[in-house]
Amino acid sequence: MGDDFKALAQQGGLPRGKGPQRDHGGGLDGAVACFGGARAGWIDLSTGINPCPWPVARVMIPDMAWTALPDRAAMGALEAAARDLWQVPEGMGVLVAPGASALIARIPGLAGPGRVHIPQPTYNEHAAAFAGHGWEVCADADGPVQARVIVHPNNPDGRWYGADDLRGVPLIVVDESFCDVAPARSLLAHLPREGGIILKSFGKFWGLAGLRLGFAIGDPVLLARLAEGMGPWPVSGPALAIGAAALADRDWAAATRVRLAADAVRLDAVMRRAGAVVAGGTDLFRLYTVDDAETWQARLAGAQIWSRIFPWSRTLIRLGLPAPQDWARVEGAL
Repeated sequence: MGDDFKALAQQGGLPRGKGPQRDHGGGLDGAVACFGGARAGWIDLSTGINPCPWPVARVMIPDMAWTALPDRAAMGALEAAARDLWQVPEGMGVLVAPGASALIARIPGLAGPGRVHIPQPTYNEHAAAFAGHGWEVCADADGPVQARVIVHPNNPDGRWYGADDLRGVPLIVVDESFCDVAPARSLLAHLPREGGIILKSFGKFWGLAGLRLGFAIGDPVLLARLAEGMGPWPVSGPALAIGAAALADRDWAAATRVRLAADAVRLDAVMRRAGAVVAGGTDLFRLYTVDDAETWQARLAGAQIWSRIFPWSRTLIRLGLPAPQDWARVEGAL
């Protein structure tokens, strides 16, 4: 995957209070400012969001969801849908939150500070959150650690972890934001009942990132403490209604997994023809090794297609999947 990737993955640790540079996908306004054009004319492949979202028109949102404070019944319906979809074991808690990022920011306050093992490279908000709470973030697990965070499958390389990776630490956080493309590979069945938290994202697989909806599953004591920090109405009424209906739509989910898998294969073929080498990824985003990532990004941006490159690598570029109407433009640009 390139020398830059290996160097970051093998680095011994990060100083206390410091984390990796917090770069993200998105930022389309910056691309428009740099390369021109109108925002509506750009294709954003810099994120791993499903380009064909769950159709919100399928749910009739009651007027009360907009005008009244969210009630317990609506929250209970969404929690029940989450338990059913992810087959949450008896005795584990489910916490609904305004996006997985809201949970990531609060989890380090549940313990420590101490040493947290976060294998690199990965989604950098975890390291930033722990560092912000005074933890020492280390990329290698040499020596005792009090917490571990794994992103399963990992972002950006798509690495999958196993049950052994959940053992030996008082606090284990498993970020399964991209795992709904392959639900059978979830580590929920292996999660420790004490000190274990799994995160689920609604915005990625269901493609509705703007709804801001996420879930924590696991140790009910830890989840109760997280809930206290989010106040009595953390999720809007419309989000509760849409989330409950979408999680229950198994036919859509099954068809979506088939489409995403086929589109991932198609994008790999397009990129190979353009001279890239497949370096990893998931069925929601693909990672490639190229000769010069900045040159590739600029070339795509010239066709108003935004991609993701990394400050720690000169040769890696990540692409999300195009929407059906965007394939011709992407293939032409490459």
